[in-house]
Amino acid sequence: MTTPLWTGPDLITALGARLVGAMPAIVSGASIDTRSLVPGDAFFALIDQRDGHAFVGAAFAAGASLAVVDEAHAAALAGLGPLAVVDDVLRAMERAGMARRAALNAGVIAITGSVGKTGTKEALRLALSRQGPTMAPVASFNNHWGVPLTLVRTPLDSRYAVYEIGMSNPGEIAPLARMARPDIAIITTVQAVHLAAFPSVDAIADEKAAIYEGLPAHGIAIANADLPQTARLRAHAMASKAGRFVTFGEAPGADVRLVSCSLHADLSVVEADVFGTRVAYKIGSPGKHIVMNSLSVLAAARLIGADLALAALALADLTPPQGRGARQRLSAAGGEMILMDESYNANPASMRAALENLGRLAPTGHGRRIAVLGDMLELGPEGPAMHADLAPAIEDNHVDLVFAAGPLMRNLYDALPSARRGAYAASSAALEAHVLDALRAGDVVTVKGSLGSKMGPLVKAMVTRFPPVSAD
Repeated sequence: MTTPLWTGPDLITALGARLVGAMPAIVSGASIDTRSLVPGDAFFALIDQRDGHAFVGAAFAAGASLAVVDEAHAAALAGLGPLAVVDDVLRAMERAGMARRAALNAGVIAITGSVGKTGTKEALRLALSRQGPTMAPVASFNNHWGVPLTLVRTPLDSRYAVYEIGMSNPGEIAPLARMARPDIAIITTVQAVHLAAFPSVDAIADEKAAIYEGLPAHGIAIANADLPQTARLRAHAMASKAGRFVTFGEAPGADVRLVSCSLHADLSVVEADVFGTRVAYKIGSPGKHIVMNSLSVLAAARLIGADLALAALALADLTPPQGRGARQRLSAAGGEMILMDESYNANPASMRAALENLGRLAPTGHGRRIAVLGDMLELGPEGPAMHADLAPAIEDNHVDLVFAAGPLMRNLYDALPSARRGAYAASSAALEAHVLDALRAGDVVTVKGSLGSKMGPLVKAMVTRFPPVSAD
């Protein structure tokens, strides 16, 4: 019999709640969204962009076993179903998450970085899940509610657990790292991201290094060896309880070092030195940045006690997540086109990586390489210049046409020669018709921008106009 995620009494105790109504015997999951709630879930009525208490009735209608609500709303909600009444729903979820972490007998890995957190998390999920039960968040649940929610959702019989930790402002990483208490903490890279909230890239490095504050005395800190801030990250690690600092990258002294790689449109072939052992492997997701992050995956897998050869072999099946490079073949008059969906987020480093991947794809017939780009947000005063500075990457990767949306991306559009300008609009919605009218068979297209630039709906419009090609 499968071990339940929680028994009702254990969850009530972990929440520090008082029960109103019948005690559920088993709680099989945890949800903050009635649209994705599965029967048996506990529903946490978080107050965030919307007040979750307004959806408690819908949660019970969808089959929730319990609703976690605060004292201010308890009386009005009594009678709808079993209630776990707490002082504050988010704080209670944090308590339950920390209780679950304390009860785990799993190897725990936490990941942060300016770029590559989610991709590295997915690669670790793939590499470790073939060697034992592995927990990792289903999406980028890396913020103040995402980390405790993922902890609450972690099964007791997990052999490995992988948690993603993000930030937008100073002081956000350390509390989440202390909740996760990882055995291994990875910093993928430090880049000029969130400069609207930080005075410098060094300050971003300091915030990222706060992940090491969650490490126990036997913990291991992992960082990219190729950064100007590597020594700074090492100093933070040595000031923490970490017992070891491990590096990965191309630098000669890296503990896990890239020996060679061959980059292709659909995959990469890699040889690496992993703590003195030569490992050759394929990665099913393209891009040099994926290659570099795979080094941290193999480092963590080896250090957490997994089989290195099996972990490397698994990476051949890695595919880009939705919104982060996922590809589709779309139907067009007289043929097909290829769409790469990079619409989830963007910064200068990831934008250049996406353009490099576009450059490796060859159009067919009369097709073209097309980049549909939205604003990169939270870059501070240097934002306009950082957009204009993408012009050489457009040239180097032989991008034929650029369609640009947003006031910041106007700086790139104006820096391009007229032959490379597809169209500009102030928003992605206003750009949509221009893009759809321009596309034709043989094109290879990438769509990328920060989440706030709303490039996702443009991707949906493309898929609606040009239906995906049926699998063979």
